[in-house]
Amino acid sequence: MSAHDSTGRRPVTSADIARVFRDEHGRAVAVLIRALGDIDLAEDAVQDAFAVAVERWPRDGMPPSPAGWIITTARRRAIDRLRREASRDARQTEAALLSTPDEPREEGPVRDERLRLLFTCCHPALSREAQVALTLRLLGGLTTPEIARAFLVPEATMAQRIVRAKRKIRDAGIPYRVPRDADLPARVTSVLSVVYLVFTEGHTATTGAELGRPDLAAEAVRLGRAVVDLMPDEPEAAGLLALMLLTEARRPARIDAGGDPVLLADQDRTLWDRALIAEGHEIVRACLRRNAPGPFQIQAAINAVHTDAAAGAGTDWAQVVALYDQLLAVLPTDVVRLNRAVAVAEVDGPAAGLRLLEDLELDGYHAHHVVRADLLARLGRSAEAAAALERARALTDNRAEARLIDLRASRHDA
Repeated sequence: MSAHDSTGRRPVTSADIARVFRDEHGRAVAVLIRALGDIDLAEDAVQDAFAVAVERWPRDGMPPSPAGWIITTARRRAIDRLRREASRDARQTEAALLSTPDEPREEGPVRDERLRLLFTCCHPALSREAQVALTLRLLGGLTTPEIARAFLVPEATMAQRIVRAKRKIRDAGIPYRVPRDADLPARVTSVLSVVYLVFTEGHTATTGAELGRPDLAAEAVRLGRAVVDLMPDEPEAAGLLALMLLTEARRPARIDAGGDPVLLADQDRTLWDRALIAEGHEIVRACLRRNAPGPFQIQAAINAVHTDAAAGAGTDWAQVVALYDQLLAVLPTDVVRLNRAVAVAEVDGPAAGLRLLEDLELDGYHAHHVVRADLLARLGRSAEAAAALERARALTDNRAEARLIDLRASRHDA
């Protein structure tokens, strides 16, 4: 069977449309929100546009500009809905939509439509959790279950959080406008948190058959570069960019020829992207010279140590532990304590690492059980290790991660 139709075009697949969704959803929503001033209407219009794409593109072919097609179709859908409502406010919004070009004029200090929305959603009237959740929803196109997993909270809790954030924006009349230069520093912490969570989802997806979402990770790196360009004197922005670059550099070695994930210690480090590593190391050195350490800078330094080693056995684990001690001073979370326990186990042995896991409240976090299983196995407690892996397996919806857990279990049984 030919891979092309009678016109010579390659058929548009669901994967093609999914890729456009990942690449363009955030930008389309940003454009529509800016024109409409209504989050729900903008989201609904963009979702409608993608639904039309699913119906038409396989039949008619991919348009020359998929992003422009989605934005134009979404605008038309929004206008149709406003005409049906026929209220005075709807007529005013319709007039604004009709007068707004598909490519809005750039203005203000933020020169990127998606980054502009990111800063706008990080308004100080919203709680930090609401800022991050809402922007993940609008910009990243993540579902409520995916965001809930990123926050380690129940789906219902996250759904309520997003609804409240939208209501707060509407009731408080928070404007969708370009933030002034003076507003940027107060919002940068939330913005960086959002970018990092988008990257985290791209690095290791919460659901699906693939280990990660490379397009989502690439978008986060692009946004990170944009923030650094916007605020070159913000050390944590530079630290986040370095952290993402050093993590992304390992992507080529994270999956083996059979499609299965590969542990950091087992990765072929000749496959790592040396250009990204060199850029990340240069940024880390610049951060060290500034001497204003923050969480992202310290995490970037930890990753710099890992990428310094030619092999896993050559990792300077004592330095990693020291850096985690610094990180705990500024970010005292159980996830940081979990990662520190891994490093301590390399320095002082698995029993020492296991003791550090006892008081952590991470029963719903699959990585906690994976680490615990590894340390138990190293101590010869295979039955307990198997139980921990079984718990970890139940907590992940990422099929690639599940295969890695199964591989660990088979090694323990061998």
